[in-house]
Amino acid sequence: MPKAKLLSIVIPCYNEKATIEKLVQEVLDVNLGSTKKEIIIVDDGSSDGTREILSRISKKHQEIKLIFQEHNQGKGAALKRGILQSKGDVVIIQDADLEYDPIEYARLLYPIEREHADVVYGSRFIGGEPHRIIYFRNQVANKFLTTLSNLLTGLNLTDMETCYKMMDGDLARRLAKNLKSKRFGFEPEITARIAKSNARVYEIGISYYGRSKEEGKKISFKDGIKAVWEIVYFNLFI
Repeated sequence: MPKAKLLSIVIPCYNEKATIEKLVQEVLDVNLGSTKKEIIIVDDGSSDGTREILSRISKKHQEIKLIFQEHNQGKGAALKRGILQSKGDVVIIQDADLEYDPIEYARLLYPIEREHADVVYGSRFIGGEPHRIIYFRNQVANKFLTTLSNLLTGLNLTDMETCYKMMDGDLARRLAKNLKSKRFGFEPEITARIAKSNARVYEIGISYYGRSKEEGKKISFKDGIKAVWEIVYFNLFI
């Protein structure tokens, strides 16, 4: 009997009408054997027609749970709400775009199923999986932020900013109760809290199909600058 009887997939979503339906179908199509899926989509105040698409597809699939934020609050706020409403033995975060491939779930689950890991990060910077060559400066910034985070957490991650963070469900919900970051500060904050929890952390190389700003990428240079403060704050003062 696998440990993960139910995998909760938490998807924060904001104005993603171009990709959301295909992404949800990919999540639905993933074969996890006897592990069932709970798909929690938190729409963070979309105004481009995304909500109408979600309402339509959710009627066809009982494993989809929709949560509508009244107004845009940020990725971190959406994730906190989604994680707290999850019921899975294991929880994973999935972006609403098509940068990350849900077919990786089984590989990320493996160390947890073997009872080696409590948390598994999917790294875009290790392994031989395909990844799009785009924005050298973003990669440098990611590596800088990961290194700074590692210095303060004591972890040895290669990709702290990755979307794919899979966690034991009880641990995820316990950490989510105290989350403060409403935007992209979620990544350094959850990493700091994971490190302080003494969880067993593993990392697996994943594929990455990055998109450009023209294609809808939302994170900005200002978010990167803010992340430096958030790494320091959540590691040293919380």
